[in-house]
Amino acid sequence: MANRTLGTRQKLVFRGPDKGPGGVPKSPRNPLVVPALQRKAGPHDKSTGGKRQAEKRAMSRQLQRLAGAVSGESE
Repeated sequence: MANRTLGTRQKLVFRGPDKGPGGVPKSPRNPLVVPALQRKAGPHDKSTGGKRQAEKRAMSRQLQRLAGAVSGESE
């Protein structure tokens, strides 16, 4: 019976020592990819909408703390 887990695009291939998962290929397939992979993206800033929402949440937290402090003092 055929192995149904392997699809038509995925074939079981025996690779040599230079192409296997443990081996390092001799040269990259596309030499232009190497510099692109070596460049790492730096930390990104939040968008203006994200900053505004974070400030709104911080303000609501402060208002809740203030409301809790005021109601705690009156009792």
